[in-house]
Amino acid sequence: MALEDPVIAPVQGTTPETGTTFGTAVDDVLDTEPAPAPVMDGLPPRFACFVTGTDTEIGKTLISSALLHALVQQGVRACGMKPVAAGAELRDGRLHNDDCDQLEAAGNVRLPQSITTPFLLKEPAAPHIAAALEGIVIDPVPILAAFLEIAAASDATVVEGVGGFRVPLNDTYDTADLAEQLDLPVILVVGMRLGCINHALLTVEAIAARGLKLIGWVANALEDDMAFEDENIEALAARIPAPLLGRVPRLDEPGAAAAAAHLDFNSLPDWPAPRNTI
Repeated sequence: MALEDPVIAPVQGTTPETGTTFGTAVDDVLDTEPAPAPVMDGLPPRFACFVTGTDTEIGKTLISSALLHALVQQGVRACGMKPVAAGAELRDGRLHNDDCDQLEAAGNVRLPQSITTPFLLKEPAAPHIAAALEGIVIDPVPILAAFLEIAAASDATVVEGVGGFRVPLNDTYDTADLAEQLDLPVILVVGMRLGCINHALLTVEAIAARGLKLIGWVANALEDDMAFEDENIEALAARIPAPLLGRVPRLDEPGAAAAAAHLDFNSLPDWPAPRNTI
């Protein structure tokens, strides 16, 4: 089977014929508090990253999908994760969120929605508000357990945050806390518009304050004709201590492949070499 074909990955269960348990024991993980050690400890080296942005609606999903598309083109099993998503609609008997659907389409590993998005909320609002409306408290433990399921089933994992870097998930926990517990290298998506320099540099400081490594950033155009866009990108490149992975223009038909054509991920740590998929 070619690796560009979707991989349907098993989760925790029992083989009917033998009664043998397979998969990661999620329930065992859920019964414990998150360990202080990074969640990736003990896993073999592989590409994984946390994608954050300077704000909401600035192109995180587009760039995350471009990463997944590029990974699939390298011939590896790649899976996206959106731990928390707000703004889901019921279609075809299941909840759908456009961001989650785009990530699923760009990767080639198929896992249950409850794994790739443990908290899928209906109201298009800040996550802690949307969760409260449904009587839900967003707990990091299921997210960390789900990440381990994905990492076990994939060669590469792209985790997309929600909103900006410091979005509350509950009364005491935010996306920066989640990124710190995952301990993944970070890719920053900068939405190119007036004020983006300040937003980007404050986000870079917040990432560094959590002890996380920023491994690259993307300039994503939000306007067709932003004034002084080149000068803004030059100012950012001089101040952000990570390589510019590319400039994505306003696309007539936004999509993973179209965005990936403007990006170069080869400098990223642990980026996989092309594999023979024949």
